[in-house]
Amino acid sequence: MIRLRLYTTLGCHLCETLEALLARLCLVEYALERVEISEDDALVTRYGVRIPVLEAEEGETLDRGFEASRLAAWLDARGWLDEAAWRQLQAPAPSAEPVEAKIRHGRRYLG
Repeated sequence: MIRLRLYTTLGCHLCETLEALLARLCLVEYALERVEISEDDALVTRYGVRIPVLEAEEGETLDRGFEASRLAAWLDARGWLDEAAWRQLQAPAPSAEPVEAKIRHGRRYLG
């Protein structure tokens, strides 16, 4: 199991995005320690405009990991990327067939 640290703050939607992507793309089991930066002035100074910041045990960090391509590259460099999940995430969404509207009694209905 690998240990990761996430520098975050309450209500950070970008941090939530990173966590969701990490859960989907990380091939190996991991423990995630969340560090609340707002409780420490030094952490706010260091990470305030950079969060979310993901840090591996060896100390290497990733800024803007909420961008899927950045997180995938960071995980891949460590051998932690689930390549099948990454390919699936990159695949274009299937397009839905357009549904024609029908008019009945002056009202418009789909399908």
